[in-house]
Amino acid sequence: MAGRGSGQGRPQPGAERGPTPQSRGSIPRRQFHGSRRGSSGRFSPAGPSQPPAPELHQAMPMAPSQGSAFSIPSHEQQFQQLSIHGEASSSHGISKSMRFPQRPGIGITGSKCVVKANHFFAELPNKDLHQYDVSITPEVKRREVNRAVMRQLVNLYRMSQLGGRLPAYDGQKSLFTAGPLPFSSKSFDIVLNEEEDGGGGGGGGGGGGQRAFKVVIKFAARVNLHHLELFLAGRLTETATPQDAIRVLDIVLRELPSARYLPVGRYFYSPDLGRRHSLGEGLETFRGFYQSIRPTQMGLSLNIDMSSSAFIEPLPVIDFVTQLLNKDVSARPLSDADRVKIKKALRGVKIEVTHRGNMRRKYRIAGLTTQATRELTFPVDDRGTRKSVVQYFQETYGFNIQHTTLPCLQVGNQKRQNYLPMEVCKIIEGQKYYKKLNEKQISALLNVTCQHPQDRERDIIQTVHHNAYHNDQYAREFGIRISPSLALVDARILPAPRLKYHDTGRERDVLPRVGQWNMMNKKVINGGRVSYWACINFSRNVRNGVAHRFCQELAQMCQISGMDFAPDPILPLLSSQPEQVERALNERYSDAMKMLKPQGKELELLIAILPDNNGPLYGELKRICETDLGLISQCCLTKHVCKTGKQQYLANVALKINVKVGGRNTVLVDALMRRMPLVSDLPTIIFGADVTHPHPGEESSPSIAAVVASQDWPEVTKYAVLVGAQSHGQELIQDLFTEQKDLRGGTITGGMIKELLLSFYQATNQKPLRIIFYRDGVSEGQFFQVLVHEVQAIRKACESLEPNYQPLITFVVVQKRHHTRLFANNHADHRSIDRSGNILPGTVVDTKICHPTEFDFYLCSHAGVKGTSRPAHYHVLLDENGFTADQLQSLTNNLCYTYARCTRSVSIVPPAYYAHLAAFRARFYLLADTSDNGSTTNGASGRGARSPRGHGTAAAPASPAPVKPLPALKENVKKVMFFC
Repeated sequence: MAGRGSGQGRPQPGAERGPTPQSRGSIPRRQFHGSRRGSSGRFSPAGPSQPPAPELHQAMPMAPSQGSAFSIPSHEQQFQQLSIHGEASSSHGISKSMRFPQRPGIGITGSKCVVKANHFFAELPNKDLHQYDVSITPEVKRREVNRAVMRQLVNLYRMSQLGGRLPAYDGQKSLFTAGPLPFSSKSFDIVLNEEEDGGGGGGGGGGGGQRAFKVVIKFAARVNLHHLELFLAGRLTETATPQDAIRVLDIVLRELPSARYLPVGRYFYSPDLGRRHSLGEGLETFRGFYQSIRPTQMGLSLNIDMSSSAFIEPLPVIDFVTQLLNKDVSARPLSDADRVKIKKALRGVKIEVTHRGNMRRKYRIAGLTTQATRELTFPVDDRGTRKSVVQYFQETYGFNIQHTTLPCLQVGNQKRQNYLPMEVCKIIEGQKYYKKLNEKQISALLNVTCQHPQDRERDIIQTVHHNAYHNDQYAREFGIRISPSLALVDARILPAPRLKYHDTGRERDVLPRVGQWNMMNKKVINGGRVSYWACINFSRNVRNGVAHRFCQELAQMCQISGMDFAPDPILPLLSSQPEQVERALNERYSDAMKMLKPQGKELELLIAILPDNNGPLYGELKRICETDLGLISQCCLTKHVCKTGKQQYLANVALKINVKVGGRNTVLVDALMRRMPLVSDLPTIIFGADVTHPHPGEESSPSIAAVVASQDWPEVTKYAVLVGAQSHGQELIQDLFTEQKDLRGGTITGGMIKELLLSFYQATNQKPLRIIFYRDGVSEGQFFQVLVHEVQAIRKACESLEPNYQPLITFVVVQKRHHTRLFANNHADHRSIDRSGNILPGTVVDTKICHPTEFDFYLCSHAGVKGTSRPAHYHVLLDENGFTADQLQSLTNNLCYTYARCTRSVSIVPPAYYAHLAAFRARFYLLADTSDNGSTTNGASGRGARSPRGHGTAAAPASPAPVKPLPALKENVKKVMFFC
């Protein structure tokens, strides 16, 4: 919470001095609970002609009595009555007829350069494409079986019944040909052997013999490539991308890799594409590649990128279980926890039996028996005679079961259970592992996937050559030709912005070099005050003396950085076991409040020292501090506490602490000097939003939405946040705007946008006339739905504050989960790369590989650290503010230098980054109660945590399933960037 400080708060040269609200930079002291629509407030005819400039000052905590002078309803009335000259109006509606903004031209700012992109030009075929519907009976859901059926059909009938055509098949319901088949409808009878259909079916008896299928192929439509040609040339007047034509070409180019490799979505993996690496607990990596055909300015391009993913090792099941549990399973009986872990890991896994010689029948594991193998019996005749599994295997196969204390694997279905001892089963190769990896496995996988840019570029080129698209019989059949060379793309390197620090430091501003700078000789622009703090040591490997010295060093670094930080804690350091986290936190907080409450003070910060491998401790600590105690915390790992030469670490922690207690670290000089186009001229609020989804297998967990909004115009550095739970997998943010009926029949409005707009007004005494919204986590297929739902919610929130209040909106999707990579044109030219071998920060591309007509660009705003940098992709879905390419690209790049947690530019724009951090943090609030008990709600869920409503689905449910609300954030936590 910012307040007037002593001596350090001089306004900067050139900045107009103006009134500064005491609550500047904070979010509301009380949660806004909604307002009745139809309030009588209106804009008055007079008002300031120029918004006041900010005063730079030392951040100080507000006294408890402050901030209570204005209730939220009074702020809403003031919001309605506030008069602003030149009010902009947005009256555009969103309808299905609208198009996304067209590119306003190519940017010219920055130094020109050339980069290579992992896009390969694809020549549009000149063929007459036909689509046919495919029906296979009996119906099989698995694509590999369908593909096996179609391969057999083509092998048998291509030169006769199919007229020599080589069709491309999507594995489901559609077949495509380059020219018509000699029939409009025809049926075929196909027989597959067990090995051909993939074996192991749906969990049944493991095959044996043959399977018969009836295939009906029926003409459906002709595929119009002319529309695609017009679209690529920018001459198509229709709103939608001709996805049908692009999909056909994508299916054609996937046909051969699908037969050669293991297809997983748009990826292809094989044990032969690179060295395997163990991930531990029975998992290993397969090397593979991503492939997708995309419409771009240069025409169609084939996007190829390298990938590694987790697969189950093809081990004997006994060996897999031994690795999974990390112990000798024959030494002692399994515990209940062991059984649960084995069952989770093996359910759905395909295995083959090894006790029948060459007859390797295949099965899919359904579960484990509750009894040990030696206790299992089954009926052998109608008279109820039973035989033990051990006896059966010895008599029938001459196989003596050794691990009789282990459970058997259950295969088959509920009606006819089959029991297989683990030691006669082996896991089949090539099964992707979809469940959640542990931290060690994630670290090992990242080490495998992390490639130097030059190595990644080489592997991509080798993959293209290995796939030999020029010899691909399907590509030739359809007339598709792929260039073997990476695309050369014109790019520009945007200049880094100058950053302002406090005048009391020896260096008052800095110009970052290659995306980096440091805090040496600098002080934060607004230093927070921490007068009352405490420390708890949860690490057995850190002695109290070491912990005490660390806290002293950290306090000293906070002071050096420009904070008003008390040198000593108010209570002696406390040591506690990780298992006692709740008790330790409550006791320490209670002891502190006994000392401080009589003085009208509060404990302001907790420093917690954690073990390096702390399991649930971190999340539990954050949940208790932020939703129970209202306490800001900073966690430090043992490895950092104990190491020597930790000045850089301490400096970074000091930056985090400063913003957590209400300070600001740096601001853009251009923001202070009012030189930011379409930001400095009118009060502007910048939003960031993200939705995170649970891991696969966590179907009972909700998705978490987070929205942040800037609170300190014109600097746009400090952000407020709201988080909420919503239906599992739901991508649309459900609580941007809410309406409820009150007891008198009126309508009460609320929601994230309204609350954040009000908090902006409280902090700045300005009504936002421009909204810039950076939305993370949206795939291309969800663009229109997200735009319609979320922009409509923004407009309703504005309208609920004041009739005809319609600030201009620019809505930009931020994408990181794409597969475009940019490489230096000459890796030997050290002027064109950073120390990691990546392209320079600030590199922007808006030509050749971008959308044919729409407003998008790739921006690599950060310096590489390890591996190949991934540029962020920004796609504008709505632009009522009329940004030029240079204006939006420069704004986005400059904001990437204002990230609070480090002295580096970051890879995505900070408001989107903060939203992701907040959503990730909020998931910890769920972990304490995973049961289905407790109240559910579709309404407000408490202060700071919005009401409930990833892979997400964009369709807004008509009636969302009730979701348990998140615990409410405490008021003093809401006011600051606690998630940093």
